[in-house]
Amino acid sequence: MPSAHFSLVGRDRIIKLDPVHGFAAGTAASTLIQIGTQFGLPVSTTQVVSGAMMGVGSTRRLSSVRWGVATNILLAWLITIPASAAMAALTYGLSQALSRVL
Repeated sequence: MPSAHFSLVGRDRIIKLDPVHGFAAGTAASTLIQIGTQFGLPVSTTQVVSGAMMGVGSTRRLSSVRWGVATNILLAWLITIPASAAMAALTYGLSQALSRVL
């Protein structure tokens, strides 16, 4: 399960979570995913879980969250959307050019 793998890796890279904090982050994440599903919203489990871990960590102390790692994750999310759009446009353009040739 990719989300479980991320949460195990993210737990150590973003913040050190105690079992009770892990439970709180998991409960918050599962609640948000359930609400998103009920309303038919596209929800990224990875984003929700990492956001919940950062939220739980920041309740102890803001400095307990490794904000450098969190910033890298945020930048990766922001780059993913335009990069995906560019790849889709390139694939569409190539398929249209090939369909005209054939």
